[in-house]
Amino acid sequence: QVQLVESGGGLVQAGGSLRLSCAASGRTFSAVAMGWFRQAAGKEREFVATITWSGGNTYYAGSVKGRFTISRDNAKNTVYLQMDSLKPEDTAVYYCAAKRYYTRSYVTTGEYDYWGQGTQVTVSS
Repeated sequence: QVQLVESGGGLVQAGGSLRLSCAASGRTFSAVAMGWFRQAAGKEREFVATITWSGGNTYYAGSVKGRFTISRDNAKNTVYLQMDSLKPEDTAVYYCAAKRYYTRSYVTTGEYDYWGQGTQVTVSS
């Protein structure tokens, strides 16, 4: 099975930055896209950002656009999320996800086939 492992979460003050990483392993990895979702306490999981694997096209939720940047390293089967100008409302568990097949959709949880265990991001102040 494909395993996705997130890292890089932690505690940061408002206005600070964090860089999340997600590495895929377990089998020869192939995906149409990889993305990030987050789930705050008491809320549903929501889309954050995604990037297509071959073309590198990116999509962002309006709440993070201009502050977060998604990127990928195809050779390492790894996706990154650079988070700048963090706000307390960014506090959540961040999940990495991989979209295996082309479905012409990239922003809903149901379109992704593999999920990581999540990494906690806490923004104080």
